[in-house]
Amino acid sequence: MALDAVEAARALHRFGFGPRAGSIAAIASDPQGALLGELDNPNVGQIPSAGLLSSGEINRITFEFNAARNARQRLEARRREAAKNSPDGATMAAMSDPPAGSAPPPQTPMQQNFFREAKSRFDAAINAEQGFVERLAWFWCNHFCVNIDATVMAGAYEREAIRPHVLGRFVDLLTAAESHPAMLLFLDNAASMGPNSVAGINRNRGLNENFAREILELHTLGVRSGYSQDDVTNFAEVLTGWTIYATNTNPDHGGEFLFHPRLHEPGAETVMGKDYRDTGIEQGRMVLADLARHPATAFHIATKLARHFVADEPPPALVDRLTQRFIETDGDLWQVSKALVTAPESWAPQQAKIKRPSEWTMALLRASGLAGDAGRIVQSMNRLGEPLWRPPAPRGFPDDNAAWLDGLGHRLDTANAFSQRNADRLDPAAILDTTLGPLASTETRQAIARAESKAQAITLLQMAPEFLRR
Repeated sequence: MALDAVEAARALHRFGFGPRAGSIAAIASDPQGALLGELDNPNVGQIPSAGLLSSGEINRITFEFNAARNARQRLEARRREAAKNSPDGATMAAMSDPPAGSAPPPQTPMQQNFFREAKSRFDAAINAEQGFVERLAWFWCNHFCVNIDATVMAGAYEREAIRPHVLGRFVDLLTAAESHPAMLLFLDNAASMGPNSVAGINRNRGLNENFAREILELHTLGVRSGYSQDDVTNFAEVLTGWTIYATNTNPDHGGEFLFHPRLHEPGAETVMGKDYRDTGIEQGRMVLADLARHPATAFHIATKLARHFVADEPPPALVDRLTQRFIETDGDLWQVSKALVTAPESWAPQQAKIKRPSEWTMALLRASGLAGDAGRIVQSMNRLGEPLWRPPAPRGFPDDNAAWLDGLGHRLDTANAFSQRNADRLDPAAILDTTLGPLASTETRQAIARAESKAQAITLLQMAPEFLRR
């Protein structure tokens, strides 16, 4: 095939979630231009909130549900105790137990919300045109990750704090992420108090440095970038008072962001050699703004972007190019994303990166034309080691090949299950042309053509090196 078709297929795998039917041909005349054009689409990367709960709403629903469940359990415990003390209480208590093999309990409101949020995320990836901005959204969600086990707001957090800013200014993305209730809960800042604040003195409780440390190490400057332990402590004091409304005392606004002066450490602070006077919430915003513009932050972000999209050891020229563009544009992520797409290093022929399990799953669904079931996708991602909104640490899911090599055997099991379930309604040859097209090697084409069954052919396609990599 023509070189432009090769570039088109490479673009869709490397920068998106793989091709859909007809998409290689659709952008073959100008693959790079198609990616740049997607960056200019209005509302690209956004997920409509219709039918989805805000972070505050799901927080309050969770609180009320748990409170009501606790009350029911207490009443049931009292009833059982009273029954045991009656003449034939033991028999009555046993008769009230649910029969063996009874139906599983219905989903909780939190579980229902989780799967609605998951479906909206998966649908956005499956239905995206090129998928570049969607990949950027997933990248930034992992950079500023939260864990749904620590906060039920993870899906709403992605829609509210991450997606609106993936093509905006980094300082706005940083501020939105750090001030979101989900992040404040995940990194333990909601309960942090200045040692000399009114609340800290009265409650004899103090500072939690976790939030400040992770912002410096993971979200902005990066490790070994010049900050000290004093910077961590001082920054943590700056961020005291960044908390949320308590749902038990504020049922209308519980779970929403609140700057609470009574928790805030009074006085000026010095962070990274610069003094910041006590201006309440603005003190924290000013520190974040300066961190967002720091050259170490530019280098850290540039390295992560290049590593994610191009290679575990990204070309130094690409990192330098992205770093400079970040600095020149004051962290304009739209311009940085354009620089990534237009850099010659980004178009190296070698498929150097192994797709993460979620990307691999989305690529197959896009190629097959199947909508996918959110529950089944979630279960698959759990088995493959990338559970949705459950990163193993604040660092997020790893972005190097070594982290995912050991899981390729589990992918084979998943591929077999998918193939057996869907073989009757899929054409392996058509999927091969849709998703790999000119990238498919002679060996891959021969293996699929010689497969003993359609199911085996589809499995071989999913495990082909050209499909596993981007």
